[in-house]
Amino acid sequence: MREHYDFSDSIPNPYVKRKKQQITIRLDQDVIGYFKKLSEKKGIPYQNLINLYLKDCADSKKEPRVDWE
Repeated sequence: MREHYDFSDSIPNPYVKRKKQQITIRLDQDVIGYFKKLSEKKGIPYQNLINLYLKDCADSKKEPRVDWE
């Protein structure tokens, strides 16, 4: 290994803003099944599909329908 490395021409990582946080979430089995089937069809991991859907809801300020109120 070198004692010194020159990073003066380096560029910032463009993916740093996309850092994800790991959480635990409980979902109904039919919801997971839906996204797993969709993931096979689309070729995208089901966790990514769930994230994309929730991101779309958040970006469009979509609120869930709450029938018990």
